[in-house]
Amino acid sequence: MTPDLTAIPTLTDKYFLKSKEVVRRFGDAQVTYGVFMRRPVTFAPRLAVDWLNAVAQARGTSFDIRLTFKEGAWVGAGEPMMYITGSFFHLVDLETLFLQKIGAACVAAYNAYTICSDLPKVAFLAMDARHCAGQEMMEQMAYGASVGSEKAKKKAGAIGFVGNATDATAHFFGQSVGLGTMPHALIGYAGSTVRAAEMLHETFPEEPMTVLVDYFGQEVTDALAVCRRFPDLAASGQLAVRLDTHGGRHVEGLDMAQSYAVLDRNCPQAIRGYRTEQELRYLIGTGVSAAGIWHIREELNKAGFPKVKIVASSGFSPAKCRMMATSEAPVDVIGTGSFLPEKWSETYATADIIAYDGKPMVKLGREFLTQRWESLLQEAELAPASGTV
Repeated sequence: MTPDLTAIPTLTDKYFLKSKEVVRRFGDAQVTYGVFMRRPVTFAPRLAVDWLNAVAQARGTSFDIRLTFKEGAWVGAGEPMMYITGSFFHLVDLETLFLQKIGAACVAAYNAYTICSDLPKVAFLAMDARHCAGQEMMEQMAYGASVGSEKAKKKAGAIGFVGNATDATAHFFGQSVGLGTMPHALIGYAGSTVRAAEMLHETFPEEPMTVLVDYFGQEVTDALAVCRRFPDLAASGQLAVRLDTHGGRHVEGLDMAQSYAVLDRNCPQAIRGYRTEQELRYLIGTGVSAAGIWHIREELNKAGFPKVKIVASSGFSPAKCRMMATSEAPVDVIGTGSFLPEKWSETYATADIIAYDGKPMVKLGREFLTQRWESLLQEAELAPASGTV
């Protein structure tokens, strides 16, 4: 997010650059932008604010950035979330770039808050990096997840996100490095799940160990084999098994009928009453289902490994996490990248100039931005100036 002033002209919309040249020719003006989104979000403005302030400093100017909500607050659709006042000449070519830094982070924060609140006793690991379109998106998504997580901690007493998968963005979660387990590729390299666990433990002997158990389609068999190979880790709670079963099959030992039976034994209310087809899939379908998690927990307990933790991944969106909560699935950690916006059109932030040299003026249909601005000025309820988050 460090601004490269030389790159701004190549990255911004051309009509803004042409406007900048017009302003250069005919004289500058003091303008105020109002920024809003068309869907409810959790407010995550810090990256945009920091970037704008850094650009202003580099250009020898200043912007008065006034936030109408605190970081982590719920913002309704169409509500102005910030006002930016400054030189039209220095702001007009920044709109493309500062809008890019607002919308996606706010939607990610909203989704992260939802999943953490629905499963307050579950720790989350942000595994979104591979789904991001480059480093800047990684930063926005990690920041958004951290904002949503912190809100869930305060509002719902949630554990929230305890870390993420890359070193570059670990600082958003209070970590110095990224966290991770093992990829399927390591098991293929080792030739067996147990051998992969042995190699990992020998390389990192002081660390707790999480082992993938779905590579060979033998989640129960391989989970128990790893537990028996490392009984001390299993008994001390330093061992976890990770389910990442793909959507083409059930977890070992289950089919549709057996999945119903597992939930009926452990959480019958989850399958009583109407469920949509998608909800049923999360509960008793293929892939990492609630029934699959309950099944693994039953088998671990039955074999004498009650302290072995369960990590789940694969498609843990807000909707799936809601079903995990409904079924009280005994999962300890969820690795997810599915707090990323499902529809990119939901992330579009919009900005309009609402005043020129102090005189209110905005395009037809956006008068609500001016009304909100004037109301806030009268009530003196604006957040502190200079973009305090």
